[in-house]
Amino acid sequence: MIARLDAIRRLADGWGLLTDRSDVRWASGFGGSSGWLLVGPDQAHLVTDARYSERARLEIGSRPIDVVTIDASNDRYRIVGRLAGERSIAVRSSAVTMDDLARFESLGTRLRPVDFSGLRRIKDPLEVETIRRAASIADRALADVVALIDVGVTEVDVRDELDHRMRRYGADGPSYDTIVAAGPRHSAVPHHQPTRYAFAAGDPIVIDVGALVDGYHSDMTRTFVVGEPSDHFRRWYSAVAEAQKAGLDAVRPGVECRVVHEEARRRFGDEAPWFVHGTGHGVGLDIHEEPFLNGSSAATLCEGEVVTVEPGLYRVGFGGVRIEDLVVVRSEGADILTSSPKDLLCLPSRPTT
Repeated sequence: MIARLDAIRRLADGWGLLTDRSDVRWASGFGGSSGWLLVGPDQAHLVTDARYSERARLEIGSRPIDVVTIDASNDRYRIVGRLAGERSIAVRSSAVTMDDLARFESLGTRLRPVDFSGLRRIKDPLEVETIRRAASIADRALADVVALIDVGVTEVDVRDELDHRMRRYGADGPSYDTIVAAGPRHSAVPHHQPTRYAFAAGDPIVIDVGALVDGYHSDMTRTFVVGEPSDHFRRWYSAVAEAQKAGLDAVRPGVECRVVHEEARRRFGDEAPWFVHGTGHGVGLDIHEEPFLNGSSAATLCEGEVVTVEPGLYRVGFGGVRIEDLVVVRSEGADILTSSPKDLLCLPSRPTT
């Protein structure tokens, strides 16, 4: 944590203020929902309210960070201005609001934008192992639940069972709203919200699932079919599998993120218009964080980053396919953290009576 505070100091070149919840947790260990971290040249302060002051002290532990509690006479803006004792504080512009800016300006404190967004990109070994554990929990839960899928089972049935089993296996909860998208319409919506739609024979089922462990996320998608898939669907699945492999093969330090996206996308050929999102994104304390692997990205992959590779094809009325793995960027290539099988799994289609 001291090294993390020093990294903030170098970027801030003076006083720096972290207001993003994940940034604050990364730098201080405090995981509450109300806290700003003010880092100066020789000191650091966690500013929170009375609901969290004791929790903050426990989670910060022996780290050199002072906990300052807001009271009736001092709000967080006045406290930050008083502690900094200066009229200029570095902030991540995307993590402050117009109201924050106005409140500080009314006190004579100027905020200056500094790019803190790269601080959390490279994961240390403990972060990687925590994410690996989260990925393993999601793998285990999915293996259990796939065996329960049948005609008549609903999307929310599968979602609820996945969430329950991840918690039972040690997760704090799901990484995000678990996606179970079935049928020719729902599976074609990349971020479909599960409904009480009941699976029918021939349905594609896209399951996007991740576990949350000690604040860190995992992310994985697999696609299944109830019964026998059509030849067209098999071709689509093969195309997505080939694109995903190309994306994984492109992952290395020094490779531009847009190149990974382009390597995956060009495998689709004439089907490329049905690939409607980027190839991946960073994962850590946030489920979507830097870097983003898409056609407009100016970022370059660095060793130690954790990213997804998740190409897909979607067409309403036909269905969707997505295959997603979570990987660590290594000098030798992608270290894949997710281990669920990626062969097209045709689930038994048992007729209802």
